[in-house]
Amino acid sequence: MAVSISAVALLGIVVFALIRGGSVRLLPALACAGLGFFLASTGAAPLITDAISAATDWISSI
Repeated sequence: MAVSISAVALLGIVVFALIRGGSVRLLPALACAGLGFFLASTGAAPLITDAISAATDWISSI
């Protein structure tokens, strides 16, 4: 759970910086956020969660 909260905070900061810097406009950022919310309710969510968990476990073992 701590990993997902950290990832959300990190991604939130990155998106905020990209919007603020003008690299990403507000509407495309909102569309990506909406996609994320809808993707989280599909059958792909456990696969994505497992992949992220495996990647963070691998990084922490280095």
